[in-house]
Amino acid sequence: MSDHTPPSAQHYSAPLNFSQWVEDHAERLKPPVGNQQIWKNSDLICTVVGGPNQRTDFHDDPFEEYFHQFKGNASLLIADRGKFERIPLREGDVFLLPPHVRHSPQRTEPGSLCTVIERTRPVGARDAFEWYCAQCAGLVARRELQLQSIVEDLPKAFASFYDTPESERVCPHCGHVHTGRDWQSWHQQLSARFAL
Repeated sequence: MSDHTPPSAQHYSAPLNFSQWVEDHAERLKPPVGNQQIWKNSDLICTVVGGPNQRTDFHDDPFEEYFHQFKGNASLLIADRGKFERIPLREGDVFLLPPHVRHSPQRTEPGSLCTVIERTRPVGARDAFEWYCAQCAGLVARRELQLQSIVEDLPKAFASFYDTPESERVCPHCGHVHTGRDWQSWHQQLSARFAL
C-alpha cells in the first residue's frame, strides 16, 4: 500500500471559470506587466499573456512551449542560423514550439490574449534570453538564468541587457549598435534589412 498522499484540491485550486479569471486579471494582462500565471507550485507553468508588448529579446527555452492564441492575433519571431522567420498566431491558433528554438513573441494588437504553457524548470535546466543584431542577425548578447518565476524573473533578465552602456551592445560581427530599449527602432531596422 502506497503512503503517497495526493495533493489536495486547495493546492491547485478548485476548477475556475477561465473567462472570469481573465476578466479578474485584466489589468495585469496589459503593459507594463502583460502576463499572469494561473496556478503556482505546479508541474506546468500556465500563463496568460496580453498585448501589446515591446520585445527585442529571443527566448531559449530548454523545453517545449504550447501557445493558444485565443483573442486577437500575434506572431513568433524566430532567429535561426543568421536568419529570421515570422510564424503568425491568428486568433484560435494553437502551436507547439520545440525546445531551444529562439523565439520572440510579438503581440502588436492591444487586448490580444494568449495562453502559454511550459514546464517548470528543474534545477540545472537553464533558460536564456538573447539579443540579435538587426543588420547582420549576429548574436549580440546572451543572459542565462535558473528560471523560478516567469512573472518576476523576465523583467530582471531584460534589464540586465537594456541597462548596459552602448559600448556593450555593439555587435561583435558587424559593429552595429543594438538599440537597447528603443524597440521600435530595432524592429524598423530588422524589417528593412530582412523584409519581415
